Amino acid sequence: MASQARIASLGGMKLYTIGYEATTMADFIATLIAAGVSRVIDVRALPLSRRPGFSKSPLAASLAEAGIGYVHLKALGTPKRGRDAAKKGDVATLTQVYDDQLELPEAQAAAAQMLALAAERPSALLCYERDPSHCHRRLLVEAVGQGVEVVDLFP
Repeated sequence: MASQARIASLGGMKLYTIGYEATTMADFIATLIAAGVSRVIDVRALPLSRRPGFSKSPLAASLAEAGIGYVHLKALGTPKRGRDAAKKGDVATLTQVYDDQLELPEAQAAAAQMLALAAERPSALLCYERDPSHCHRRLLVEAVGQGVEVVDLFP
């Protein structure tokens, strides 16, 4: 990826990940606060949710009330075929689809932006799945975050 050259300077940086599956907004925010996270970076292609409060606008508002910033980086989301594979537990297809996504220029630019944001202040990558090994946020960090310490949060 184009951002590979910048990554060498990110050694020692900590990047959190968090999923909101099976949690409440109160527990979600409490987990972020306890970890010292001050910005959420939403890496969903579609920042919509059937879980109350976790769609983009209400989520951003709840986070703001707690003093936590919110940024949505749509280009780092998973295309529909990858989301469908994730729902079925098909990690191989998810990985292939997401690897293709990360080759797109807009995804490379968004990945560089994500790393710059995370270098500014403690940030957490947000997606739905509770288990990061079943989510593209793990694939994202593995692809662009060499040298970055990853901390998975579980509300």
